[in-house]
Amino acid sequence: MSDMQSRPRFDSPEALDAALAGEGYVSDADLRMTLYLAMVLHKPLLVEGPAGVGKTEIAKALAATLDTRLIRLQCYEGLDAAQALYEWDYPRQLLEIRVQEAAGASTDSLRDNLYSDSFLLERPLLAALRHSPPPVLLIDELDRADEAFESFLLEILSDWQISIPEYGTVRAEVPPLVVITGNRTRALAEATRRRCLYLWIDYPDRAKERAVLERRLPGIDTRLADTIADFLAWAREQDLAKTPGLAETLDWAAALIELGVADLNDERVPATLGALFKDAADIDAMRTRLDAYRGER
Repeated sequence: MSDMQSRPRFDSPEALDAALAGEGYVSDADLRMTLYLAMVLHKPLLVEGPAGVGKTEIAKALAATLDTRLIRLQCYEGLDAAQALYEWDYPRQLLEIRVQEAAGASTDSLRDNLYSDSFLLERPLLAALRHSPPPVLLIDELDRADEAFESFLLEILSDWQISIPEYGTVRAEVPPLVVITGNRTRALAEATRRRCLYLWIDYPDRAKERAVLERRLPGIDTRLADTIADFLAWAREQDLAKTPGLAETLDWAAALIELGVADLNDERVPATLGALFKDAADIDAMRTRLDAYRGER
C-alpha cells in the first residue's frame, strides 16, 4: 500500500483549514498552505517562532483532525538515541533469566525470549515507526538537543527504519506526519532545514488573537475579546523581558471571565497580570503603565 493510499488526504488547503477549525485551531494562509504541502509531499514540517505562539498546538490539532495518535518527543540537552528510540527492560530480563534457568530452559530459547516485544520499551521514535495508522510525530524544541542527536534524528527521518541488535529491523509501513518545533536557542543544521518544509510563526496580530479567543473560549463577550486583543497588541510593543504568547492570552482571558471582569477599568485587573506576564519586572512595569493605557482608550 503506498503512502498516497495510506495517508489521510485533504482536497485543498481550505479543506484542511476547515478541519483544523473544527478542532478549535485558528490558522492563516501561510500556515494552512505549508501544512497542506507537508502532508501531500510527505515532508517534515519545521516550525520556528517565539515561545508560546502555538507551534506545538499545530501537531495537536493535526492529530485530532486526522483522528490519529500524537506521539511527542520532548527534546532537551543531553537527550540521546536510547532515550528517543528504545530501551530493554533489564530488571524484567534478569528476572526472566532466573525463572527460565530454574525451569531448565536452553540458552537459545532463553535468548529468543529475552529479546522480544515483552521486554522492549518503546520510546517516541520507535513508537512512531510501529504505529498504524501513521501517527503525528511531534519533535518538540529540537534546538534544545545537541548537534549529535540532531544528526542521528536526520538519519531516522531519511530511512524511517532502525536495526535493533538481537531483535531485527523495524521499518515504518507508512512514515508518520512529522512536526518539528524550535525556538532558535541554537541554529539547526542546514541538512535538517533542507529536508523540511519551513514555517515561521510570530506573535498573532489583533485579528488572529481575537479569533483565537472566540474559538477557544466560546461565549466570551465580544467587547472583552476586543479589549484583550487591543491590550495585547499594545503590550507586545513594550520593552518586556518575556513577551506573552497565545497561551498566556488565553489564561488571562479565562481569569477575567471567571472574575466577571467586563473591561480593563475594573480595579481587580492589576492583580490578574500574573496570568499574562511571567516576569516580576514586567508585571511591575505593566501595572504602572496600565493607568496610562486606560487613559488613552
